[in-house]
Amino acid sequence: MIVLGSRKPVTEQMASEAVAKTFEEIKQALRVTGISLNFRTYAAYERFFPLMWAAMRPNVETRAFEEAADRLREEAVHAAAGMERLSVLARAQLGESQAFQAENALLLYHYLNPKLLIFQAALARALEQDTPEPRAGKAAGSAELIERGAPARMPPMEMVEEPADDPVVRRTLRDIRHTLSLEETHSDYRTLALWPRYLSAAWQRMKPIVKTDGYDTACVRLGEAARRLAQTLPHPIELSRELVGREGEDADALLADTKRFETALPGLILNVSLLVLDWQAPELARRSPFPAKARSRTEAL
Repeated sequence: MIVLGSRKPVTEQMASEAVAKTFEEIKQALRVTGISLNFRTYAAYERFFPLMWAAMRPNVETRAFEEAADRLREEAVHAAAGMERLSVLARAQLGESQAFQAENALLLYHYLNPKLLIFQAALARALEQDTPEPRAGKAAGSAELIERGAPARMPPMEMVEEPADDPVVRRTLRDIRHTLSLEETHSDYRTLALWPRYLSAAWQRMKPIVKTDGYDTACVRLGEAARRLAQTLPHPIELSRELVGREGEDADALLADTKRFETALPGLILNVSLLVLDWQAPELARRSPFPAKARSRTEAL
């Protein structure tokens, strides 16, 4: 369950100049077009947010981080392919343009969510330490820098406002929050709510699946894999409970938020994989929707 406590997530529209600058750096490094709920939540911790990003950024920009996310995506698609197919496209009755837009929106999150889980796993591990953890030797992952910025064909991260005007969307999002024990609706569902019939049809098919033992097992395995992969990142993370406390922030609250996002993301990754398999064969869905090239010498300067 994600409990956001007393800190209200900061939207991109309401961000201060300093927060907006960090948001832009995050989008450039993660190669995406918007800011997800975890970063909007961390932005409410004004002193922690820049400290956290400075500590995490060196790894986020590496080939090792990208490849760790790719392996998580492969595992999620493998698990989803063994479950019942949703087969909701006919029921959603999307037009050609709507279908194109909805598929591209799904691929945005299919790319982003595994990266977010690696991020949360690495951050949680750092915040569990009283002092920064020394890194003995060199990690297995490649420190090669990858290109920055969202791919040209990646759609904007658009989503409905809450509470939604459409009563069907309101009911569906409320049921998603209740079923998944969420206090805030994740960006993915708010984006899919741009196509109300599609979201409603998808959730009707997905809801029984998320209550199964097989689904729970797959989520646990994704979480465990993320923890292992986070340890392959090449750079030490200069962050700890002591450093957070020194900045005057609540280390317990931050660790709780971090672990709750870490716990919620495997299910989100699996749900998106189930949806993507309506559009793509497993062999294609396992691949990164937006492969990253190495950073050019010009970008590195």
